Amino acid sequence: MLTPPPPYHLRPMTMADLTAVAAIDRLSFPTPARPGLFEHEVAGNTLAYYQVLGADTQVIGYAGYWLIGDEVHVSTIAVHPDWRGRGLGELLLLNMLTLAYAHPANIVTLEVRHTNVSAQQLYLRYEFEIVGRRRRYYRDTGEDALIMTAPPLDARYYQFLERQKEPLFRRLVGED
Repeated sequence: MLTPPPPYHLRPMTMADLTAVAAIDRLSFPTPARPGLFEHEVAGNTLAYYQVLGADTQVIGYAGYWLIGDEVHVSTIAVHPDWRGRGLGELLLLNMLTLAYAHPANIVTLEVRHTNVSAQQLYLRYEFEIVGRRRRYYRDTGEDALIMTAPPLDARYYQFLERQKEPLFRRLVGED
């Protein structure tokens, strides 16, 4: 797990975080997660790994992935609207990619709305490639999803991720 500069911190999601996470989820997505989803992910899904991002004592974001075989599948990333535009979504992504190395994983995949250009740009900066499309994947809007995959989780990509920390951490403290 990354250790970002204060006031930010990352840690595994707990049951105590679910109210704050659900509130961020409602503010972040056209259709929020169904009731009980995050509770199941934290307490009942052995494939799920969820983290929260805090600023001091407040939960301001969260992210999660599933480890299925040798694949890390990013399921969600969200930052409270009041905290967006500061590099915090990038921090959550970089943390998940870093955590992927703790598993016997070889690949990271995700789906992103084809209209979510800002998220796509972030993933492209982290060397994800568009490898497919799921037609009408999002039932709430009927939007297509783009399937994106990161490079293999090898030494070269790990070094790339390590180089991303310093400029991101400088941005988080307002030096950039």
